[in-house]
Amino acid sequence: MAFVDSDPAAGNTQLAASVKILIAGGFGVGKTTMVGAISEVAPLRTEEMITETSVGVDDLSGVEGKKTTTVALDFGRITIDRSLVLYLFGTPGQDRFWFLWDELARGALGAVVIADTRRLESSFAAIDFFEKRGVTFAIAVNCFQGAPIYTTDEVRDALDLDGHTPVVFCDARERNSVKDVLMTLVEHLIARASAQALP
Repeated sequence: MAFVDSDPAAGNTQLAASVKILIAGGFGVGKTTMVGAISEVAPLRTEEMITETSVGVDDLSGVEGKKTTTVALDFGRITIDRSLVLYLFGTPGQDRFWFLWDELARGALGAVVIADTRRLESSFAAIDFFEKRGVTFAIAVNCFQGAPIYTTDEVRDALDLDGHTPVVFCDARERNSVKDVLMTLVEHLIARASAQALP
């Protein structure tokens, strides 16, 4: 399975299965960046400037330099091959916008939870959300410059993940790195579906 360039005129995507994937995680972990790095269409973004209204409401610790925030969703699309197209929905990261998550999660086949090792605790809410709803997910550790470096097992232990949940290190700015994350999730979804189909 490999990514291909979409060519609607050639009918590449007309018969493809459409799969909804959520890109989730805490505030400032790289959700908007990840969707923008991989989308084959101009991504839809709902970013607004962070204003003084955020003071005392939003936790900006660890991301003090961030100037914008997603207030609804990010949207992008990537064609895996002629039979599969992923529609990516990036969730808002701030607590006050989490009421949107239930609607965004409706119909999602899987999710990527982006983690930042400088503040792994910001991943717990997303992990808990997907575990409670039975949505299969993978962890993408976005490797920020100067962030602490941990092994896969250390991240898995810190996030209290089961042994089957994939953990992938990535750079959310790099298309090939994001491809690896999405392919890991797709392969995990296929493996789970195959295991459930066994008698």
